[in-house]
Amino acid sequence: MKIIIKTKNLELTEGLQNFVEKKINSIKKFIDILKEETPEKGKTLAEIFVEVEKETKHHKKGKVFLVKTQVILPGKSLEAWYRADDLFKAIVGAKNELKMEIEKYKFKNVDRHRRQQRKSKNK
Repeated sequence: MKIIIKTKNLELTEGLQNFVEKKINSIKKFIDILKEETPEKGKTLAEIFVEVEKETKHHKKGKVFLVKTQVILPGKSLEAWYRADDLFKAIVGAKNELKMEIEKYKFKNVDRHRRQQRKSKNK
């Protein structure tokens, strides 16, 4: 899994980068199920793009920080974003939104496989 971090109107410090990588790496266990079908077992094709931005420089109150995440999986691209007044809350919120999107994608594929099995069983 590859994590690409981009910032806008913010400086990417080492602490911010470590925090983003730590939080986004917790999603890896959900993506590991979607592995590449090749002899090299254990290799995922997932890339995660994280964009952390402060919406405007003059904005002082309210939801100032926006975190956009995008996961590129084989055959599908999942996106999630979260806006908050604290940078770290926005990162955690975006991670949770992305986790829900991955779970929806995963369960949709599992359900499709189960429906095909039921159809073949009833014939």
